[in-house]
Amino acid sequence: MSVRELVVLGTASQVPTRHRNHNGYLLRWDGEGLLFDPGEGTQRQMLRAGVAAHDLNRLCVTHFHGDHSLGLAGVIQRINLDQVPHEITAHYPRSGQHFFDRLRHATAYRETVRLTEAPVAADGTLAVTASYTLEARRLSHPVESYGYRLVEPDGHRMLPERLAAHGITGPDVGLLQRTGRLRGVTLADVSEVRRGQRFAFVMDTRLCDGVHALAEDCDLLVIESTFLDEDAKLAADHGHLTAGQAAAVARDARVRHLVLTHFSQRYSDPEEFERQARAAGFEGELTAAHDLQRVPVPKRR
Repeated sequence: MSVRELVVLGTASQVPTRHRNHNGYLLRWDGEGLLFDPGEGTQRQMLRAGVAAHDLNRLCVTHFHGDHSLGLAGVIQRINLDQVPHEITAHYPRSGQHFFDRLRHATAYRETVRLTEAPVAADGTLAVTASYTLEARRLSHPVESYGYRLVEPDGHRMLPERLAAHGITGPDVGLLQRTGRLRGVTLADVSEVRRGQRFAFVMDTRLCDGVHALAEDCDLLVIESTFLDEDAKLAADHGHLTAGQAAAVARDARVRHLVLTHFSQRYSDPEEFERQARAAGFEGELTAAHDLQRVPVPKRR
């Protein structure tokens, strides 16, 4: 059975707190694991969450500020220590190649795993697999930053009444699905399009075109909300979003489940982020993330 869920490893911005680790987010997507923005302490958070190095297939870094990338050194060394048997691909801004090189070779260790470097230099498609297409979009932050979007290919939902009308039953249903045509009946005659699921990961950024493009029609959107709305000027000055801004993006993009994260340590009441998100008019499912939380990708419509 396929599993699609977000495992939240850390939710703090800039510095960890007693209750929040630096950033870290694992997306389980069927048989793959995509680790986003591993900040300091991610390796230990993986242990606490029951996530193994063998679960990782891609490392996706939005930008090279420490709270989003200092955990790379430990994660990469753990991948090699555990001798993960499959290839792992790393995505990160090409302009930060020197930072990636330093983190990858921060200390001496024995390299046993094939780690493929696939830096991001512009908006576009990064990878296409049978389960998803991975895309990147430029964001607006003091250092070059990219958000990531994962889109499942559209499929087909078979309609029993149409199948019955054409006399197609049993193994012939599967044959029609595989071949697209059977005895003059096409797949379109007996099915409807089942839209693929969509996930987006948006970290440090001001409002910009990339934010809206990444969020469009997402089933699950993970987005930073570093500041509360009363500190909107501070957010803009430092290249961040407020809770209300993030929620307005989700509202306009028709997001089904909104996950707010990357909270500044200046705030003591996490529920205020939810209140401001609701005040902005977002009516879908809403989560103000906490460490070691699991958030399932919503079921298909």
